[in-house]
Amino acid sequence: MFNPEWVNHRGLLVEKQAYTEIQELLMAKREELANRLERIKGNLIGGHSADAQEQAQELENAEVADALGNEARLELSKIARALEQIKNDTYGTCVSCEEEIPSERLKAYPFADRCIRCATAEEIRTAG
Repeated sequence: MFNPEWVNHRGLLVEKQAYTEIQELLMAKREELANRLERIKGNLIGGHSADAQEQAQELENAEVADALGNEARLELSKIARALEQIKNDTYGTCVSCEEEIPSERLKAYPFADRCIRCATAEEIRTAG
């Protein structure tokens, strides 16, 4: 049965239920990453040892924690963009070719903003 709420901004039929599930998954992931960032920040501002060898280890640990924090911030920005696209009914549309991104891809990689073909082309372009 046709439901007009299932038509996106381009007039294409989409499953609102699938996007609702993805939205819930994204919001849970956002919460998880925000909590992880807070733990990382807490570890980075912890006390420092007086021993030089322990200070070297702490510095190395801080660099790893900082890299993990950067990854979490990047993923949080992707999640925020995907949630905004859901809100604006543009979610699931490739930003490069404007074709629909297959639902299987969105379920596997919920903050995908490109179809496989365009994502692969972008990777090749930025790698070379």
